[in-house]
Amino acid sequence: MERTNFTVTEFFLLGFHELPNFQLVLFFIFLAIYVVTLVGNSLTIGLFCFDHHFHSPMYILLCNMSVLDISFTSMVLPKLLDIFLTGNNVISYKGCITQVFFFVVLMVSEYFILAAMAYDRYVAICHPLRYSYFMSIQVCFWIILTSWSIGVFDGILYVILISSCTFCRSNKVDHLFCDMKPLMMLSCSDTHTIEMIILGPSAIIGFVNSVMTLVSYMYIISTILNIHSKEGRHKTFSTCSSHLTVILLFYGTVLGMYMRPKSSYSMNQDKVFAILYAGVIPMLNPLIYSLKNQEAKKGLRRLMKQILQ
Repeated sequence: MERTNFTVTEFFLLGFHELPNFQLVLFFIFLAIYVVTLVGNSLTIGLFCFDHHFHSPMYILLCNMSVLDISFTSMVLPKLLDIFLTGNNVISYKGCITQVFFFVVLMVSEYFILAAMAYDRYVAICHPLRYSYFMSIQVCFWIILTSWSIGVFDGILYVILISSCTFCRSNKVDHLFCDMKPLMMLSCSDTHTIEMIILGPSAIIGFVNSVMTLVSYMYIISTILNIHSKEGRHKTFSTCSSHLTVILLFYGTVLGMYMRPKSSYSMNQDKVFAILYAGVIPMLNPLIYSLKNQEAKKGLRRLMKQILQ
C-alpha cells in the first residue's frame, strides 16, 4: 500500500533488531552508558555553576559541551532503552522529525564549540598576555550564542526539507534514531535536490570549523616545539591534549559516518558510528577532560565534599 507523508503518522525504529537474544544485555549496557554520561557531564556543569575557580572562557565552553553531550544522549538513548526493554519501537511522525531537528542543532553546535575551544587553546598558548582581550567571557558567550543560532537555523532547514518528502516505501527506520540518511532511503521522492541543498551548508560549516581547528593546532604545535625545556613542552601540550583527543574522536566518527563512499555503505556500520557519537563519546568527554586536568580533579573533590555535607 502506498504511503505518503500525509498518511504516515508513525515510524518503527528497528534498533538492533538483528540481535533479538541480546536485547536485555544491550539494555543494561546502554543504561550504564547513559547513567555515566549524565553523572559525568552533570558534575562538569556543577563545577562551573558552584565553583568560582571555573568561571573562565575555557570552562564556559566545556560546560556548554557537557550540555550538548547530555542533550545528544538524552535524544537517543531513552527511546533506545525503551525498545530494548519493552519492544516498543514506535515513534510518531512528529517525534521522528523532532529527533532530526535536535540532531542537526546539536551536531552543528558541537562543530562550532570544538572549533572555539581550539581557538581558546591557541590564544592561551600563543598569546597568553592578550588572552583576556581575545577570549573574554563576553566573546565566549557570543560564540556560544552564534553556535546555537546557526544550529537552530540549520535544523529548521533540515526539518522543512524532510517534511517535503513523500514516504511510500516503508515506515521502518533501520537505525537507532531518526537520522536524515535512513529517512531519505525510505522516501520515494526525488531526494537529489534535497541532498544538494543539505550538502552546501553542511560542507561550509564542516570546512570552516575544520580549518579553524587545524590552523589553531598548527600554531599551537609550532609554539610548543619552540619551547626549549622538555618539561615546559610537556606542561604546555598537556593543557590542550584533552581537547585534541576529543576532536580526533568526534571528527573520526563523523567522517566515518558521513564521508564513506556509497559503495561501502552499510546500515550496521552506521549503527556502530551512531553508538559512538550518541553514547560513547558523550560518556568519555568529561572523563578525558577531568583525568588530564589537575585543576578539574581538585574542583571535583571540592564539589563532592559540598554534595556530601
